[in-house]
Amino acid sequence: MKDCVFCKIVAGELPSYKLYEDDKTLAFLDIHPVHPGHTLVIPKRHSENIFEIDSGDWMAVAQTVRTVAPAIETATKADGVNLLMNNRETAGQVVGHAHVHLIPRFRGDGLKLWPHKDYKAGETEDVLVRIRAALQ
Repeated sequence: MKDCVFCKIVAGELPSYKLYEDDKTLAFLDIHPVHPGHTLVIPKRHSENIFEIDSGDWMAVAQTVRTVAPAIETATKADGVNLLMNNRETAGQVVGHAHVHLIPRFRGDGLKLWPHKDYKAGETEDVLVRIRAALQ
């Protein structure tokens, strides 16, 4: 995509702090990190999000995540790593190119996970039926 900032990074038109690269993926430091070491893993071929990414590209991204995450944890001395992917604007996606965030986490770092809720009466079965139907 001509105007995609991540495609420009892949093409070498914009600078980045590359950590890892192979023929299908690129991992680089996020320029606005949650914590130092916060990394983005992207497919080199443009796709907007999880709904559009080619399955081969998705598998390559997943493999790169598996390769890079332990290195981030070791190098930053983190206590864990969050894997996060925002898909579409409402879910927090800012750049319209599929990407997975690898965020090093530390005990007492103050970051909170999303709030959990209980299902209302009958809601579990209803959503289960609707998702199973959508899988057909």
